[in-house]
Amino acid sequence: MSRLFAQLGAQGFLLGVWETVYMTLLSTAAAYLIGLPLGILLCVTDKGGVRPVIWLNKTVGFLVNILRSIPFIILMVALIPVARAVVGTSIGNAAMIFMLIVAAAPYIARMVESSVKEVDGGVIEAARSMGAGTFEIVWKVLLPEAKPSLIVGAVISTVTVLGYSAMAGTIAAGGLGSIAVTQARPSNAQDVIWLCVALIVVIVQIVQEAGMLLAKRTDKRARRSGKPRAKKVK
Repeated sequence: MSRLFAQLGAQGFLLGVWETVYMTLLSTAAAYLIGLPLGILLCVTDKGGVRPVIWLNKTVGFLVNILRSIPFIILMVALIPVARAVVGTSIGNAAMIFMLIVAAAPYIARMVESSVKEVDGGVIEAARSMGAGTFEIVWKVLLPEAKPSLIVGAVISTVTVLGYSAMAGTIAAGGLGSIAVTQARPSNAQDVIWLCVALIVVIVQIVQEAGMLLAKRTDKRARRSGKPRAKKVK
């Protein structure tokens, strides 16, 4: 096993794995700082939401849909001058992370909106009847109740961003996608390409399994259904 890791390290695959993982996780985390509040805003201000503001909902939804509708490869090219202005470069890992954040944030916003809308309306009405304000309903009701669905959405979003990161080679960034596109493809090194594919699959499986396990552990309904029934007292 140590010899295998040594060979992978010597050929740059371990560095590619590290760059893929850190670009994906950093981009997803930063995108959530934007997408999470946007998703909550879309849910809360929607018709039938906790605090409906239709014009605001339509405006934010329109902007989110515009960014979501642009294929990432086209968005990446369009963002080259923006990345140069924001992070000081239009190539490399820093530029790629910026582009991934811009691409992922609107996608995450819709994922969050969908998750929060799954919360039972009766729970919200109960909180309202006890005098809870909008912020309290969001913080103490919507987010805790939607936590399992939010975690599942986070897993899906992370895998999506991982797929986007495979295009890093087109702007001289790193990662497994860069190895496959810029190093293996020109020489038609099929073994290198398939090794990159296998390593990406392994990363996806780890993220998927860890996320699903966490979602299951935070699901109150699963915990309640798993409890043994109380014995009747004769």
